[in-house]
Amino acid sequence: MSDFTLVDPKGWDCDLQSVYSAYMGHFQLHNIAWYERSWGVFFESFEEFLTFSWPAITVTDAWTGRAHIVVRLSSVGAFLKMLKTRFGETLPMIENILRITPFETSQRHLRTISDYATYRKVFSTLPAIVLAAQKVRVRNGEPKAVRELWASRDKTFLALDFEWSERNSASCMEWGYAAVRCGHLDTAGAWPPDPEPNYRRGHYIVAEYVDRVHNKHRPSYPWAYAFGESQVIPKAKLPQMIQAIISSLVSPDSETIPNTLVLVAHGTTGDLRRLEEMRIKLPHNLLILDTMAFERHLYDTGQRGAMQEPSGKPREQGSNLSLTGMLQSLGVDVQRVLHNAGNAAFMCLLGLQMLLDPDTNVPTPRAPNGIPAMLRGPGRSPCMPPAISFMPSPPLFPAMGMMPGGSPVMFPAGTTPDIFTDPSANNRVSYFPTHRSISDHRLTPPIGSHNGRMPGRPRVSSTNDVSEMGEHLSAMNLKNKTTAPRTPPHSR
Repeated sequence: MSDFTLVDPKGWDCDLQSVYSAYMGHFQLHNIAWYERSWGVFFESFEEFLTFSWPAITVTDAWTGRAHIVVRLSSVGAFLKMLKTRFGETLPMIENILRITPFETSQRHLRTISDYATYRKVFSTLPAIVLAAQKVRVRNGEPKAVRELWASRDKTFLALDFEWSERNSASCMEWGYAAVRCGHLDTAGAWPPDPEPNYRRGHYIVAEYVDRVHNKHRPSYPWAYAFGESQVIPKAKLPQMIQAIISSLVSPDSETIPNTLVLVAHGTTGDLRRLEEMRIKLPHNLLILDTMAFERHLYDTGQRGAMQEPSGKPREQGSNLSLTGMLQSLGVDVQRVLHNAGNAAFMCLLGLQMLLDPDTNVPTPRAPNGIPAMLRGPGRSPCMPPAISFMPSPPLFPAMGMMPGGSPVMFPAGTTPDIFTDPSANNRVSYFPTHRSISDHRLTPPIGSHNGRMPGRPRVSSTNDVSEMGEHLSAMNLKNKTTAPRTPPHSR
């Protein structure tokens, strides 16, 4: 054990104890009285069998994930050659030795096992070997490993997402999360999880950047959280909040047992880097699941069927799908709603569950934060993303272009949140009547007041022409009365 030698695990595929067990079965099957033979001393017990001094390494099986102490088949041949040389009797190479396929590809520590104490010491390291391999298998998106996690019903899956500034990558503008506590739900008899009532979720907007910092190439929608209420939080308190939420879901660290928390993200590199920059403490036994890699492995192994690229060409093996593309392939079209950290985290967890359980219910998003969120115009943060395809069909607009206070505002398909097309006005495009910037909201009466005007920009709406004309004529009449001369003008 003092010598430290590294070897390539390829070819190390015979479980050491199974070699002894296989020969004992061979003796039983063929009625060989091994205990009467001179070489029988090596088979009196497993401890005696180890005295041959077996070169061995520890690996996990690529299919089962179980850990093994393995030797090379050539070492078994050397053992049989030793018996023939010392005792003059030949034993056959039997077939029922447990053969595995090593999952590990990096070099492994070579040990020589010559007694049971050494074997027991090496055997005690197997749980750590299993954990290390499981972390790699889950992060690589191996379908069998991911399905086993879900089927165990004792894990907590935490999906998270960040939105940060394009100009300064250190400026985090939003953070969102969604979690499903499988162990809690299974104990309560609520399995499989229903996303709407069973997902714990949240969305946090950094106060220092809200309505001040905007992304140009990949616009975000901080006020468009569709699964709850957004919370504005100071920049200095965001890491503390993230750490507290993770601490509420994580189990103790261990070198041999995987954590009950599984971190989920669609492309994990960026999110993990943000957590590291914020100095968020994560346990070493934490499992990290990349839904992008998981979906790719499902497709590469034929478990997602035939798929086509947007161009109509067959999808290539090894290609990755964006979160939007993955959800669309599952029948969920969310368009730009994912440019919100809370929505992206929720839909990432939903996509994972749909890959594992296609019968998962798809929740209907709520109106983002009610009317106040929609009052942020193009000069500030974008008010809403385009319509979500799995939302109910939008109702017809009332005659005067107004809707009851607090009701969700829907937009016809194919338009943006800022404008809509009036079908009765020869395809004329106009601003939504109640759409205001945040400055307009502060300077004018609240929605519902018919006397308030928008100082920021004129309203051009075919559905509000009557009230607009009345207000315009009233203003002209008032102006004429107040500016009319009280005395005859001077003449020269």
